[in-house]
Amino acid sequence: MKYACITRYRDAYPVRLMCAVLEVSPSGYYDAVKRGVSAQAGVDAQLLQPIRLAYAASKGTYGAPRVHRELRDHGIHVGKKRVARVMRADGLVGCGPRRAFVRTTDSNHAYPIAPNLLARQFDVHDAHGVRACNQVWVSDITYIPTHAGFLYLAIVLDLAARRVVGWAMRDTLAAELAVSALQMALDARRPAPGLIHHSDRGVQL
Repeated sequence: MKYACITRYRDAYPVRLMCAVLEVSPSGYYDAVKRGVSAQAGVDAQLLQPIRLAYAASKGTYGAPRVHRELRDHGIHVGKKRVARVMRADGLVGCGPRRAFVRTTDSNHAYPIAPNLLARQFDVHDAHGVRACNQVWVSDITYIPTHAGFLYLAIVLDLAARRVVGWAMRDTLAAELAVSALQMALDARRPAPGLIHHSDRGVQL
């Protein structure tokens, strides 16, 4: 207990002074520290193999918390901080699995492609310099990771108003997703004939 107290405050007070106050010899204290370090090194060496096995079984994805749980599940009771220290000394760093990537556009198909009437002309002002709403709509699809899987979101944006005029969400990428978003926009804005609808799959009138 005295040695532990000295170790705790050794950065704040001289070791010899604390030894004198607690009536222990400095040589006895340093011998105890050496024995403790040696014992700790022995325990760390015994833990290294099961830690490496748990880390390898996870294909390098487990960090100290999950490796600690694996050891505990196999009856090896050790502190989480010790596991982290041993892994750090051995250069074992957990790396989470790569996030799944969802492709929402497939250009490799045999379906007809609508002509690109917009041709990257994103200026939607009329002849008087006034922004003309309901002349050009653009749309796209993205995905949102959730605990239950991916949620797909389709939006329709009016280029002039810079606002979403239609949207839809589904748990699949079926055509109904994009159609529902476009239908919402049509019902809400009722554009005149001549509207250009540009999507990542082509341009439609």
